[in-house]
Amino acid sequence: MNIMLGKLNETEIENLLLSQSVGRIGYTDGKKPYITPVTYVYDGKNIIGQTKEGMKLEIIRKNTNVCFEVDIMSSMDNWKSVIVSGKFQELAGAEADKAREYLFGHVLTLMTGSSIHQHQHSVTGTVDDGNRIKPVMYQIKIKEKTGRFEKQ
Repeated sequence: MNIMLGKLNETEIENLLLSQSVGRIGYTDGKKPYITPVTYVYDGKNIIGQTKEGMKLEIIRKNTNVCFEVDIMSSMDNWKSVIVSGKFQELAGAEADKAREYLFGHVLTLMTGSSIHQHQHSVTGTVDDGNRIKPVMYQIKIKEKTGRFEKQ
């Protein structure tokens, strides 16, 4: 059995970032590291997401240097992973509206799948996604991207 480990090239990194919708954002308060799963979209330059007020946002506002990780795994010996380092930036006004529209245009269909419960449907049968909108839009301005893989 031949196992190959290696680095993803730029095209493979881009394809992985574009193909997924859930990643993990890493951040620190200077004493303790944290990692949190988030729904995201990659626009070819930045990671775009949404969040609400809370501990994660409080910590990141004090230290905007973050990392972001996304992976895809078929088996323990067949996976790809990308790590991005960059600056967290909150978006406001028209910029936030545009980012939200882009995010929802790319991942909302994934978010309204078979896990929607009956109480979330209106009488007309349409889905109410209002509870999925979080007040803070952000982007991670990418400084560096690296990728690795293992394949049998």
